[in-house]
Amino acid sequence: MNHFDIQPLNRFVTGENASIRRPKEIAFFSYDDAHEFHLDDRSLRYYYPPTIGADLSKGFDSFQQLDDTADDHLDSLLKTIIDFETRTGEKCQADLITWRGMMTKIMAIPFDMFNGFEVNATRFQDTIFIEENHAHKLQSRDAQHHQVSRPGTASQDLMSYWGYKFETLALIPAPWAETSRDYIESREDLVVNNYAQYCSVVRTGIGKSKLILGGEVDALWDAKPSRTDDPIDWVELKTAATPLCDRDVLKYERKLLKFWIQSFLLGVPRIIVGFRSKDGILQSLEELETSQIPRLVKQRGKGTWDGNSCINFTATFLDWLKSTVVGEGVWRIRKRDKSTVIEVFRIEESGHGNILSREFFEWRSQPGHGHVS
Repeated sequence: MNHFDIQPLNRFVTGENASIRRPKEIAFFSYDDAHEFHLDDRSLRYYYPPTIGADLSKGFDSFQQLDDTADDHLDSLLKTIIDFETRTGEKCQADLITWRGMMTKIMAIPFDMFNGFEVNATRFQDTIFIEENHAHKLQSRDAQHHQVSRPGTASQDLMSYWGYKFETLALIPAPWAETSRDYIESREDLVVNNYAQYCSVVRTGIGKSKLILGGEVDALWDAKPSRTDDPIDWVELKTAATPLCDRDVLKYERKLLKFWIQSFLLGVPRIIVGFRSKDGILQSLEELETSQIPRLVKQRGKGTWDGNSCINFTATFLDWLKSTVVGEGVWRIRKRDKSTVIEVFRIEESGHGNILSREFFEWRSQPGHGHVS
């Protein structure tokens, strides 16, 4: 059993800050309205402001919710990498390949000590591939759903729906000039469906570690730039309860940690927050620049978290992880609830489990596609 100590946090505050590499989109894919995979941008959406006063509960009974109880592993991300390598003749070389959500869990650890997580990892051709431990994910979700809501508060399912409803109210399928007024004004009546997603695959880096990350992005502000090296004006959509007291402000500030990390990792420059009443009525909008959120928390907030500490922690942990997950096999990376250590241990002595799809393993095992470790 290998242990990485999270405390003391001050060792991630002092000294030189870790370098970061601006995320650059190298590929993308879509899930359509039936959640079928496609190597194109058919599910790309555009932002157009929603109507203030909209009822986020409307249509809850007809919500078409994706059943994600099956374990999809990294399959869609790996398919996209195969396509990229086929088209460009360039190997996606990285120290770590994973979904954005896995890196969000790691990066938030210094200021999210209460929550635990479990992920699985394997090393192949000098790259560590990380996926969520699906059984633990389902157990955690089941426990959350069985929590009794406080009197006067909405259920977990309804509050989750509010987020998807807000996205439906704030998105259009084409740029504004190409979208009819009827469509824009009828968004409140659309059936909410969370099957469709546009997923961006980016190359980025934190400290000495090179990363390939895949994750969903909500919308474009206007259009993708003609030069592929230029940053993309993405928009992330979030909902939050309208703060009514100091306790609410503190709660919102803590939510901003995840908001910032999620957008930071994929290079999303702008976040639109829809503030709602306790009954789910959209009351106001706030536009945040992702790069400015840590400064706002430090200067105007309660100082509940520090962005540089998150980056420095992540850089240090990834360096340690690269020296710990070596050779074949499947490894578990685990942080228990309220624990101050991250545990890393091998759960399978050989192979790669189901973390690597057979298609990807065979592709990379062909002559000229890299040395199999």
